[in-house]
Amino acid sequence: MSSPSSNAAKIRLIVVSGLSGSGKSVALRTLEDLDYYCVDNLPSALMPAFVRAVSEDAKDMHPRLAVGVDVRNRADDLNRLPGILAGLAEVGIAYELVFLDTRDEVLIKRYSETRRRHPLSGDQLGLADAIALERKLMRQVAAIADRVIDTSELNVHQLRRLVIGELGMKTGSMTLLFESFAYKHGVPPDADFVFDARCLPNPHWNPQLRPLSGRDAPVREWLDSQPDVVLFREHLQGFLDTWLSRFKDEGRSYVTICIGCTGGRHRSVNLVERLAEHFRESFTQVLSYHRELE
Repeated sequence: MSSPSSNAAKIRLIVVSGLSGSGKSVALRTLEDLDYYCVDNLPSALMPAFVRAVSEDAKDMHPRLAVGVDVRNRADDLNRLPGILAGLAEVGIAYELVFLDTRDEVLIKRYSETRRRHPLSGDQLGLADAIALERKLMRQVAAIADRVIDTSELNVHQLRRLVIGELGMKTGSMTLLFESFAYKHGVPPDADFVFDARCLPNPHWNPQLRPLSGRDAPVREWLDSQPDVVLFREHLQGFLDTWLSRFKDEGRSYVTICIGCTGGRHRSVNLVERLAEHFRESFTQVLSYHRELE
């Protein structure tokens, strides 16, 4: 990487690689939610130029970068990746190469369920053979990975939480994840706080509001007109204002606050969005996630 930037030390780069179907797209979307500047399927040869372009101007610099590299890159491009990463390290770019792996039988099941086409499969190559070829082509990338994550037993939600909790957090800050859910589909297993909004007036019974979600303005306005909803939200806000700061003082890096209602579409979604808005004023990293809407 020529002409090292004085801003290099401020850059953090995560390179996400792995097998097709292992969850790379989920990981990159999650990092994007965490305010990373993400580029998928960037040729390795262009990585230094990409980093340089976003680090040269201190005013417009984006210090958190993520790049997806996979078998869609040309073979010679993949072979150059170790040297390219070494060059970035020489000029002070802190990077982490994360490789997502999955067992063959799980990949075959995932492709069968989604009916998507493997990027290497075709008339002359079946799915199992395409996966085997991909493993061979990606072997060198996996060998130099700083971290290999086996996603065989992880669903989309679990992988997303893993990325948030272990890869995407800002050093020294506490990440808040506000998550809405439907009780009929179960309580999220890794919740730190769970609040039940089923006692509140339900927009579901209004035919005009039923097709909408708690993120839509008509539902938001309707819920804001309900005194019990306003009181419930104020009480939650006050409780969390008090206790989340204690968690932060104790050095916690990640807290999940889950709010559930019957269908996970209106009341819980609205409360999650409103609480996330409130806490973005006092926490640097606040995410909202709606399990039943994803």
